[in-house]
Amino acid sequence: MNYGIQISASGALSSIHRQDALTGNLANLGTAGFKPIMSGTQFRPAVRQEDGVYNLPSNDMLERLGAGVLSAHTKINFAQGAIEITNGDLDVAIEGSGFFKIEYDGGQALSRDGRFAIDATGTLVQSATGRPVLDPNGSHIRIDPQMGPVQIHKDGLITQRDAAVGQLGLADVPDRSILAKHGEGLFVSKYGTDLNLIDGTGVFHQGSIEASGVNEIDAIMQIQSAARAAQGNIGMIDMQNRMMDRTINTFGRIA
Repeated sequence: MNYGIQISASGALSSIHRQDALTGNLANLGTAGFKPIMSGTQFRPAVRQEDGVYNLPSNDMLERLGAGVLSAHTKINFAQGAIEITNGDLDVAIEGSGFFKIEYDGGQALSRDGRFAIDATGTLVQSATGRPVLDPNGSHIRIDPQMGPVQIHKDGLITQRDAAVGQLGLADVPDRSILAKHGEGLFVSKYGTDLNLIDGTGVFHQGSIEASGVNEIDAIMQIQSAARAAQGNIGMIDMQNRMMDRTINTFGRIA
């Protein structure tokens, strides 16, 4: 393949990947507790560096040119979202560090979506997923709606008629880079292993939810930037194709 076309193609593919990630962020503008994806590009090293074939001969100038770009590893932006008041008794927002503990496939996942409900068995569950919300010990939280209104205190203690009936678990991980999105607003280990959980340091706010961490204007501008970059690289591919066609036809006639 033409070297210039290869570099332009790498730029186009990276820009399209970035555009897809940013579009996903924008689609979750109204999702409670959503944490946006950060996507970017990185320089692609020359073949000898990327594949470790230093024993093969190469051209020093081509080594300095590199080989275009690659999509950088995506990261999750865990910055605090705005706290929105809903006045719902079972809506809870976390301010600060930490996640709700949610039962997931016999283990535990993490979430910042604090829209809760009580199912038919009296178990506190996430409204969006129906998955049980766990206490600090990893057990289900049982609430009897007949006992009156529920009060959820800043430390997660749940009371009815001034009597403690349960407590919300607040957990975190030592290194958030191991967290991966698994849909439904859940975070699990990207290695498929159990999470090594530590105590979170945030506080709970009853009657509120944490808004999506997506900035609408910023997301739209980044999508447009990625689209322009993709179009520019595709234009370069087209230009190089035309130049190659002209070169072949010109020298072919001379020969």
